[in-house]
Parts: sequence; structure tokens; C-alpha cells
Amino acid sequence: MSKRYFGTDGIRGLVGDAPITPDFMLKLGWASGRVFARQAGGEGRCLVIIGKDTRVSGYMFESALEAGLVAAGVDVKLLGPMPTPAVALMTRTQNADAGIVISASHNPFFDNGIKFFGADGAKLPDETELAIEAELEKDIETVQSRDIGKVLRVVDAAGRYIEFCKSTVPEGFSLRGLRIAVDCAHGATYHIAPSVFGELGAEVITLGVQPDGFNINEGVGSTDMGQLSNLVRDSEVDFGIAFDGDGDRVLFVDGDGELVDGDELVYIIAMHRLATGHSDAGVVGTQMSNLGLELALREAGLELARAKVGDRFVKELMETNGWSLGGESSGHIICSDVTTTGDGIVAALQVLLALQSAGGDLAAVRAGITMCPQTMINVAIDAKVVLEDFPELTAAVSAVEEGLGKRGRVLLRPSGTEPVVRVMIEGQNAQEVEQLCTGLAQEVGRILG
Repeated sequence: MSKRYFGTDGIRGLVGDAPITPDFMLKLGWASGRVFARQAGGEGRCLVIIGKDTRVSGYMFESALEAGLVAAGVDVKLLGPMPTPAVALMTRTQNADAGIVISASHNPFFDNGIKFFGADGAKLPDETELAIEAELEKDIETVQSRDIGKVLRVVDAAGRYIEFCKSTVPEGFSLRGLRIAVDCAHGATYHIAPSVFGELGAEVITLGVQPDGFNINEGVGSTDMGQLSNLVRDSEVDFGIAFDGDGDRVLFVDGDGELVDGDELVYIIAMHRLATGHSDAGVVGTQMSNLGLELALREAGLELARAKVGDRFVKELMETNGWSLGGESSGHIICSDVTTTGDGIVAALQVLLALQSAGGDLAAVRAGITMCPQTMINVAIDAKVVLEDFPELTAAVSAVEEGLGKRGRVLLRPSGTEPVVRVMIEGQNAQEVEQLCTGLAQEVGRILG
């Protein structure tokens, strides 16, 4: 069965446009509460954790979800602004039946969305999402007054998560002597990430830590690294770390202000694990992972397995292969031997652990991987499309692939989180790649109207 509301990463869209409306969120809270209560088997009260990022609309949707859940007879614990991976963690440690995150991740403030976690702190399986959609087709029926859920605010959630993050590195690990710039995107890590690195001994210079409900991801964070790069170059810091709005992605810049993307960070972690005898046979990436990562891993004797784009697909392939490390170019990195989902702060600490082991020079550690030139252009669309339904599009892609031969590759895919088709071309010559990608993107726009 196809899903009406759920995409690759929950439900997301423009605030005020269906389904990102208060009335829908009320119904979604009720529908999901019914499903979670049913799955809990009626043994005690069903409990759902709710966290959110710093968007102004989060207050509105938090209240709506809360009302729907308690109407279904579900108890609720509110975390307030917390990173997405913190909600996954708290879902497990609070013995909750599910967790909900109100966030549109790296999108602007005028978007919002909902992500769910199961009791195990992992994203929901398709069957559960379909069960929630089935409940959404029904009329709301409030439980008897004696069975209405109760709501509690968790006041020490941030402190608990900070301690968890620090526990993911060995006892005695210290960042003393390092000067680090940390960009929190005016998002959910603003009150957490600086404390984690500071409590581990680093001198922290902050950026993007003054959320006002509207400035999340605006000119800061992992989607816009310019300010962080300038700060690193101008402030004599060792390197910079940037998170996205909900804290499940991380990117670095080295001491020269040069971007270190998710593929390079995965490589750094993988090489540390290989050197310390804790490596699996390979690493999971995605269709978008740079060819340079694949070649560098192969040279080290490791395999790169490519999943569909999206952290849930990366996690699924990691589980299938029995591997503990996977990630995306965007900086969504999963270390499943440490936590259950992509976690920007935890991944950053794994990189810092690798750096310390290798002598602390980020530029030197990344020297083992040579990234292939890659250009990606987003082509705006009005509605979801199935690319295979457009033979002219298939022909256009084939023509570019034929021209590239074995020197590169082409990837077209509709985004699961934005109304765009992503056009990506990778090769050995940067100018050729850019020209081909620009031309193909224009063709995609013409063909799709």
C-alpha cells in the first residue's frame, strides 16, 4: 500500500498548508496514540515522548499533538526544544512506547513536520505508518474521562542528553587545548552542543545559538557554512563543527575554513575503527555518496554498500549487512554501536576521537580520501513525480551517461522532504561535471514542466 502522508522522513511541508495544520496534528496525535496504545497491548498506560526544534510553529503543533494523544488515552512527556536524536534516546530511557519530534530538520522556519520513533528509539516501520494513516481516516472518539491521558514536562531532559553524549567517548577523553567553533543553526542543539564540547575541555566559540523562532537554519548551520568558515579563518580556532536545525546532521570545516562533508567524516571514523581493530567489513553510504569515498574505502580493504537516500534506508542496509557505521554526504551519520539513529553530536565526538588518535590534524586525516567533483542542482516541481513515467527523461540521462562513460555517474531522484527533483552528476573534471549537470537540470525542468 502507498502512503498518503508519510514520506522518507515522516510528514513535512509548509506550515498552514495541509497536512501541516493544527487540525491535522490534532487528528495525527489521536490516530498515532490509538496505534501505539494498541501495540503496547494494554499493559499499563501508553506513554509518548514529544520533543521539538526551535520553530515558532512548534508551540502550536505541540499543543495539538498533545491534545490528540491524551484524547486517545495516552500519557505524554514534553521535552521542549531537543535534538531529534535526544528524543530517540529519551524514548528508550523513559521506557516510552513512542517518541515524536516536531521538526523540519534543515528546512526554513516556515516549514515544519513530524518524525516518529518506536519504543526501541528507531524510526517506525512501514506497517506502523500505514496503521496510523488508516486511523486518520476515522472520526475522533475521545476515551472516557477517567481514561484521558496525563501530561508531564521533563525539566532535566537537556542535562540527561548532555551526559549521554559525553558517555559515548572513553573515560578520560579530553578536548583540553582545542579551540572549536560550534554552529548550532539557531536550532535544537543551541543549549546542548556547546556544553558537551565545553565540559569535555574545549574552548568553544559559538555561532547560531540565539533562536527566535524564525531564524533556524537562516544563513547558519550545516546547510550554510559560510559564516562558520569565516569564523574559523578569522578567530584562530582549530576547526569548526556545524549542526542542522534538529541536530541529526553534522559537518566540519578544517583550520583553513574548508568544508569537510559527511562522506569525509564517515571515512575518518571508518579509518579510526580500522586502525583500532573495531572495523566491520564495510560501511553503508547512499546513492549520493561520493565516488571518492568508495575508492578510498576500497583501497583500505573496506566495502561501500549504497542504500537509497534517507537515514532509514541507510539503517536498514546496515542491519542487513551487520555493520555499525553508515552515513550520508549531508552529514547524517549513524554509529549504531553507540546509539540508534543519526546523531550530529555523537558523530562529531566520534570524529574528534579519531582525530585525537591520529594526532589531531583534521587536514592530514582527510588527506587519505580524494573527493571526485560532484554537482547537484535541485529542480523545483509542483507535485510528486515518478521519473520512470517520462521516457524523454530516461533518454536525456542515458545521453549524459554515455558521454561520461566510466569517468562518472548520473543520479536523478525526487526528494523525500522537499518539492524538488535532485539532479546529481559526478566525474573527474569539475568543469565538465558542472556543465553537464546544468544542461541536464534544464532538460529535467523542461520535461517535467
